[in-house]
Amino acid sequence: MNDDKHIKLVMRNKRAYHEYEIVEKFEAGISLQGTEVKSIRTGKLNMGDSYARPRNGSIYLLNLHISPWETANDYDQHDPTRPRLLLLHKKEIRKLSHEIEAKGYTLLPLSLYFKAGKLKVELGLAKGKNIRDKRQTSLKRDADREMERARKLSH
Repeated sequence: MNDDKHIKLVMRNKRAYHEYEIVEKFEAGISLQGTEVKSIRTGKLNMGDSYARPRNGSIYLLNLHISPWETANDYDQHDPTRPRLLLLHKKEIRKLSHEIEAKGYTLLPLSLYFKAGKLKVELGLAKGKNIRDKRQTSLKRDADREMERARKLSH
């Protein structure tokens, strides 16, 4: 995701990295209505409890809350938590559906960003961490931070 200079990060799901171990990442487009794009550009969204599920041969993003656009009339407003279709290749949809159903993985949005003017979602195929794994991750991060600090002081 970071290799392209035309990327504008909208939001990152930090909670997903804390609660889950990310096994594999995918990039997907997302089907939105006009007022949803305007709300996203202003940062009026919440992806804390969102996840993706296969349904009818497609994958939908659920519980992504995009606030209604204030200046739009009632006719143009959207449902804030409606299921949103993710745009993926059939091969990717089959693979993700299999991983979710057979192995019990969860599909989570890791970040939302604009890439060359199009809104993209970075999805993570994840498995849950238990408390011990979370503690080990935290200890490793602290140790890495200390080593980096000591390396900078020695130079």
